[in-house]
Amino acid sequence: MPGENLTREEARVRARLLTVDAYDVALDLRSATGPGDEPRTFRSVATIRFRCAEPGATSFADLVAPDVTAVTLNGRELDPKEVFDGARVELADLAAENVLVVDARCAYSRTGEGLHRFVDPEDGEVYLYTQYEPADARRVFANFEQPDLKAPFTFSVTAPAGWTALSNGAQDGEAERVDDASATWRFVPTEPISTYITAVVAGPYHVVRDHYSRTLADGTVLDVPLGALCRKGLAPHFDADEIFTVTKQGLDFFHDRFDYPYPFGKYDQAFVPEYNIGAMENPGCVTFREEFVFRGKVTQSAYERRANVILHEMAHMWFGDLVTMEWWDDLWLKESFADFMGSFSLVEATRFKNGWVTFANQRKAWAYRADQLPSTHPITADIHDLEDAKLNFDGITYAKGASVLKQLVAYVGRDAFLEGARRYFKRHAYGNTRLADLLQVLEETSGRDMAAWSRSWLETAGVNALTPLATYDSAGRITELAILQEAAAGHPELRPHRLAVGLYRREEPGGPLLRYARAEVDVTGPRTVVAELTGAERPELILVNDEDLTYCKIRFDEGSLATLREHLGDLTDPLARALCWSALWNLTRDGLLPARDYLELVQRFAGAETDIGVLQMVQTWATGALTHYVVPDHREGAGRELAYSALRELRLAEPGSGHQLAWARFFASHACDDGDLRLLRGLLDDTARIDGLDVDQELRWTFLFALASQGAADESALTAELARDNTASGKRHQVRCLASRPAAEVKEDAWRAVVDSDTLSNALAEATIAGFDQPGQRELLAPFAPRYFEVLERVWRDRSIEIAMAVVRGLFPALQDRPETLAATDAWLAEHPDAAPALRRLVLEARDDLARALRAQECDANAVTA
Repeated sequence: MPGENLTREEARVRARLLTVDAYDVALDLRSATGPGDEPRTFRSVATIRFRCAEPGATSFADLVAPDVTAVTLNGRELDPKEVFDGARVELADLAAENVLVVDARCAYSRTGEGLHRFVDPEDGEVYLYTQYEPADARRVFANFEQPDLKAPFTFSVTAPAGWTALSNGAQDGEAERVDDASATWRFVPTEPISTYITAVVAGPYHVVRDHYSRTLADGTVLDVPLGALCRKGLAPHFDADEIFTVTKQGLDFFHDRFDYPYPFGKYDQAFVPEYNIGAMENPGCVTFREEFVFRGKVTQSAYERRANVILHEMAHMWFGDLVTMEWWDDLWLKESFADFMGSFSLVEATRFKNGWVTFANQRKAWAYRADQLPSTHPITADIHDLEDAKLNFDGITYAKGASVLKQLVAYVGRDAFLEGARRYFKRHAYGNTRLADLLQVLEETSGRDMAAWSRSWLETAGVNALTPLATYDSAGRITELAILQEAAAGHPELRPHRLAVGLYRREEPGGPLLRYARAEVDVTGPRTVVAELTGAERPELILVNDEDLTYCKIRFDEGSLATLREHLGDLTDPLARALCWSALWNLTRDGLLPARDYLELVQRFAGAETDIGVLQMVQTWATGALTHYVVPDHREGAGRELAYSALRELRLAEPGSGHQLAWARFFASHACDDGDLRLLRGLLDDTARIDGLDVDQELRWTFLFALASQGAADESALTAELARDNTASGKRHQVRCLASRPAAEVKEDAWRAVVDSDTLSNALAEATIAGFDQPGQRELLAPFAPRYFEVLERVWRDRSIEIAMAVVRGLFPALQDRPETLAATDAWLAEHPDAAPALRRLVLEARDDLARALRAQECDANAVTA
């Protein structure tokens, strides 16, 4: 990644100097098809009209391209060899008004950065799409790559005549034939937007059309053409009607709350292959990972997740696209709001009414982990450059920020919050903002001092832990209930929390655990008394942060923890139960609850969990506990018990239900003895059956992965399965299975494929990494631990940032969970103080996870076993 960085100070200087009036970008993508070897390039001609506040000054445009054919500035031809260094085009002696034309040969991507080219193995068709955030538009056309230099964009695309081509703007007339085989599509100019949200999608996509209409307050009718796209091979599985239903529900919701009409004309949603992220909010042309087109049976949690992502991206049309942060320091201004609004609209506008349960159980788990890493940062982060920005798309910026906004709504009130959003959009439409701009409108609408709230919640890092402490009189009534607040030594801020405290008990033995008393309280400082609950009868469970109003780690008093050990399944409220599961997992991660105790809770109570999303999260945590937190001497036995309980629940689950499917996948991931493997083989060859379980193609790959990683499915079996499922998805599954096999030569081949070669696409590299590291193969993988540290700097230097991040994170020797691995990590960090800060951050995060695992194992080892 040499020479491709951009610092905040460079961006500020350029923003003071330049004002961009318009872009005209012409892309010739005919080279995407036909015979030829990699790497392929395409022609890109960018015309930029801009003004300079200091005539005679020097600045630069951004472009990452193999070759520049011509550069013209204000009619003067510049020598590309003199002004282009591979990442920047120098612009000297600028006039007050300027026209820059850059004619370049840009490279198609195989890493999901820039213009990605994918060849479908099923039919040989080529599909293209762009992905830019934070700064990869410069891989497709010359530009000023920073969010505060907005401008209208006019795109044209020349491509094979049988294709579909899309951009942010609507198509401007019919495609014009260039010759018998190709055509040019032109698109209307966009509103002023940032470079990172421009987009092009082109290929023989399957397209479904619909429209959305709404009468606005002034009586005019807003009509939004809708489109949904996927690869032709996925068309039989494409449930466009469901996608359009959620889309229309979201547009209704946001129009009702924001009082600002959708500003970008059409609304296309393209589900694209080999996508690095979940989705991207390109205005008028949103892109999603195609895994959201479900090839097989999935649980309702998967549909809920997709709906949430659709709504998250839609919220960005206002938060992020209409009003955009000035620099990546305030990335949270768009991501936190979109994350919060995704769940808010999901619950209020769609059929997924348990969205806040999922938020509490899944999204906040991501935040809690990120907020305890050494790389934690305030929600308003200090982003020095683009590499910093790339790594800040994390659990702090998304989920913690959304959690804090949920708390803010409780603090200022819903009406004041939404009125603040409405003023924010109208005041800053098509502009750029900082934190102060949002705080100003919220102060106006709420009447509260937002500066103090911001200092506590947005400008400090770390998560507080809240623990109840109750005393009782001789009659068993509460004499005092206090909430104790703690903070980590490195981040000592004790924050104000508006929260609810719930008291729970069973009215009769064997009955449900129900809430009988509740109080809302403002927790401040190290100790807060909940006066309203004085005199209440003694509870069996005290639940701090009931209803999940604030962002904190929930702790339990001894009596409450004892109740959960025996009666967790008796909690009838799904959100309260989800909060308890989350709190128990945090206790396990923090080395305060032995991992085997957590697994015992899973084995006793997970089978009765009614919320499928919570169940799947609990199963994920159980896998993490077994893999990383159970003491090694007991890992094998704990694994057998977990597999046994998973099979029991699989057989007990309602036939054909989502719970049955979830238990089938979980059982496969923990199958360990000959009987387990025989059952999986029988389910694959139809010699064994479980009533109601449909072993479709996706589930077949799940079972095959379990067999391959145990050495019970060889290469020939995996090749035969690929012949049965010769698709892009099938190829990813096969590559993962192949890399999972327990043989030294297999691991060596996988290592070389991702570390020593760059021929794999992003999707296949990630599949190889996912297969490489298997919990039951610790000894087999041990020789790669020292090699990991030897290649780190080379990988970071030579590979794209997406691939480098995948390698650094995915191949860290976390399974070598010994003090020696921790020491080796510390040695690398000590010996490489000048390594790229983003690289050091990734290694520090992996080191922290390893240190946490060793502490949790120590807790588990010290547990008294029955």
